Amino acid sequence: MRAAAFAFCPQKTTETTPFRVFEQRRRHHQQRIGRHFITEFYRRKRRPSSSFSALSSSSEMPKTTPESLKRLQNGSDVRGVALAGVENEPITITPESVFCLGCAFVDWLRETEKCTNNPMCTVGIGRDPRLSGPSLKDAFARGVQFKGGVAIDCELSTTPACFFATVSNRELGPAYEGCVMLTASHLPFNRNGIKFFTKDGGLDKKDVGFMCERAAEYIAEAEKEMAKGGEAKIESRPYIDKYSSILRDKIIKGINDGTNEPLKGFKIVVDAGNGSGGFFATKVLEPLGADCTGSQFLDPDGMFPNHAPNPEEKEAMESATKAVLASKADLGIVFDTDVDRSAVIDSFGKEINRNKLIAVLSHIALQKEPGSTIVTDSVTSSGLKTFIESKGGIHLRYMRGYKNVINKGIELNSKGINAPLMIETSGHGAMKENYNLDDGAYLAVKIIIEAVKRKNAGGGGIGEILESLKEPLESLEVRLKIANPEFKKVGSDVIEQFKQAIESGYFEPNFVCAKENFEGIRAESEAKGWFLLRSSLHDPVMVLNIESDEEGGVKKYAEQIVKWFEEKKFADVDASAIATI
Repeated sequence: MRAAAFAFCPQKTTETTPFRVFEQRRRHHQQRIGRHFITEFYRRKRRPSSSFSALSSSSEMPKTTPESLKRLQNGSDVRGVALAGVENEPITITPESVFCLGCAFVDWLRETEKCTNNPMCTVGIGRDPRLSGPSLKDAFARGVQFKGGVAIDCELSTTPACFFATVSNRELGPAYEGCVMLTASHLPFNRNGIKFFTKDGGLDKKDVGFMCERAAEYIAEAEKEMAKGGEAKIESRPYIDKYSSILRDKIIKGINDGTNEPLKGFKIVVDAGNGSGGFFATKVLEPLGADCTGSQFLDPDGMFPNHAPNPEEKEAMESATKAVLASKADLGIVFDTDVDRSAVIDSFGKEINRNKLIAVLSHIALQKEPGSTIVTDSVTSSGLKTFIESKGGIHLRYMRGYKNVINKGIELNSKGINAPLMIETSGHGAMKENYNLDDGAYLAVKIIIEAVKRKNAGGGGIGEILESLKEPLESLEVRLKIANPEFKKVGSDVIEQFKQAIESGYFEPNFVCAKENFEGIRAESEAKGWFLLRSSLHDPVMVLNIESDEEGGVKKYAEQIVKWFEEKKFADVDASAIATI
């Protein structure tokens, strides 16, 4: 397992893509279908169809249309189904559509004057281990080259590394005009997508919308070019070694013990979930003296056969916790597929994600910058707000969506309001000191530095920080379906009436509207609990979050909310999910 992780970033530079290696890997996966594919899908309560193949045939590929390209947009990136074989999940993202997006990205870079110093426009292309990655990488490279750009193969990579390949500081990387990461984050193996970067950070929703529209202009060219077959001629320049050295330097400087092995005597278990994060153990921690014995699922495997690479998933955290306890490690690190999110586990097996992760990182940030503002999404707990304020910070509870949270922090900093940390409960977190980039490896580095310093000073583990964090006794999240194409309008109307009910004193005990509501409406009852009703950012659903500090509180609050929905009789909103609580 460990040896496979070293193959993450080969040193040799080649002039063509390693397609033969991929073909061997693909055939190997097909031979393992009985063991891996079936396990994965029955665990997820899905049934594989008998027609599954690691690379879908051209006959299964849908025709690319302007509408299909627009549907690929998922906020600030694009996502779709890349492999056939899962019932009711037809392919939506194809080599042709990715070719079109490669063309559109070069157009966008030039039209926004990102290529003024290099009219040729150099674009790096990284990917996670998904089986569809090499073929989509080839298609994107062809699109870049069709527009006269230079495509560089960053090979197996991480989302944060792809950003660092664009930064203008030549000491940190090659300063490409643009870079993309082919990934679908924590989603199942049959999905894939694209995240776009320049030196200014990840692209916003409007930029990706522009590209999905512009891509439609290249459909005819994509059909012709992709029909030619063969492979794109791409220079291979893996970047992960340089990115690893940046992280190592941060640890050495942060611990500052006068040695080049500041992690000696410290045991850290890494669970990469067979995604792109295995390098963190072999290329970052072990060279600094860390003992990573007990680390698991480091080798990249696009079938994700052991558990979903997702720090929010119970199975992933339980598996990593067992590994930490079995190894008697000081700390555990869990990454998602593309390493833009992480969670940690302390030496006692306590899971530190969601509110607890935000609390630990807030403590670290506020030690350095007391009085600053911590920006989070809307569903953080009341206990977290109290914790941040007790550490001398200001808590701004903003909107869901990690880009919304990060952009709010950037906005505050531009106005002179210091916001060193912007983080969503999903684990997407960015720090001002790190280019405002959501980088799971960087956040893990910050926590490792804090943990080692505590140990060196004779203190306890990282979990000590959380002793003053009050956690809710009960919590719940349910989704209410909206059966109306104008779901945003329906949701807004429901929220307005819900707000009026709260203000009229409808909900007991003494629920009142929160002072700040940037998304939906949040009601709070002092020392009792809270609930938040909001519309989903992209889907025809409303999301209800409830937390209670008293036993039976969630059920009691839910019953009142069900009663209110029954009285209102909203024709397009299905609130039955609340009634099952």
